[in-house]
Amino acid sequence: MSVTWAIHQPHPVVRPLVARYVGYAQEGVTLAVHRGLPSRHVTLVISLAGPVRMAGRSLQALVGGLHTSAVLIRQDRVQEGLQLELDPLGVRTLFGVTAAELSGEVADLADFGLGSLPERLSELTWAERFALLDEVLAARAVAPLAPPPELGEAWRRMRGADGRVRVADLAGEVGWSRRHLGERFRAELGLAPKQAARVLRFERAGRLLRLGHTDLASLAVECGYYDQAHLTNEWRALAGCTPRTWIAEELPFLQDQEAVAGQDSSA
Repeated sequence: MSVTWAIHQPHPVVRPLVARYVGYAQEGVTLAVHRGLPSRHVTLVISLAGPVRMAGRSLQALVGGLHTSAVLIRQDRVQEGLQLELDPLGVRTLFGVTAAELSGEVADLADFGLGSLPERLSELTWAERFALLDEVLAARAVAPLAPPPELGEAWRRMRGADGRVRVADLAGEVGWSRRHLGERFRAELGLAPKQAARVLRFERAGRLLRLGHTDLASLAVECGYYDQAHLTNEWRALAGCTPRTWIAEELPFLQDQEAVAGQDSSA
C-alpha cells in the first residue's frame, strides 16, 4: 500500500479550536473496514475522493462527535482527504452547536454551511489546502463562544493527565461540586467526566502502541488500568476488538502517520 501524509498546525487564531490538520492519500488499501476509535477530539473529515461510508450513510464531508465505541468505516482502495482534530469545547464557536449535540453522532458538514469545502479543496496543493482551511475557520473564530473557565480548566487538567485523575479531585480543584461538574461536562461535551477519562486512558494506550510499546502488561500499568485483562476488556468495549487484533490489522498503517506527526509536511 502506498501512503502519503501531510500534517500541519493550524494558524494561531484557529489553534485553540483545532489541534492539527492531517492530510492523507492512499493507494492499494487492503483493509476493507477501518475502526474509527474514540478520542479526545471531535473529528471533521473531508474526503477528496469517494464519499466516506459508514453505518448506512455516505458523506463527502462529515463531523463526528465524541463517542465511546468504534465507528466502522468502509474503505476504498484509493482514498484522499483531510482529517481535522477539533477541541470539543471549540465546536460551539465553529459550528454553533455544542459537542454534546454531536455526541455519538455523525453530521453532514453541509449542515453547517461548509458543504462546498470538498470541491474548493480538491485541486489544490497540500499547502494551499491548509491555507484555505485556516482562512475559513479563522473567519469563524473571531467571536469565540467560550465555556465557563472552570469547565475549560477541568477539561485541560483531564487531558493533561490522560484521564488518570479522580473526578472528585478535579471538581475540588476548579471549585465546583462533583455533581455540578458532571452536569456541565455532559451538557457541553456529551460525555460524563468518567466516560471522558475512560476515553483518554484508552487513547493514551493507542498512542503508545503506535510508538512501539507493545508489552501489554506494562502498557496497562502505564495507562492507569488495573492489569492487562482490564486493558483488554476496555479495548473490546471501546475498539470492538482486542489490542492484539488491532495491532495486526491497523498498526502498520498508523505507524506511518506517527512517524511524521511531529513534522509540518504541508508542502
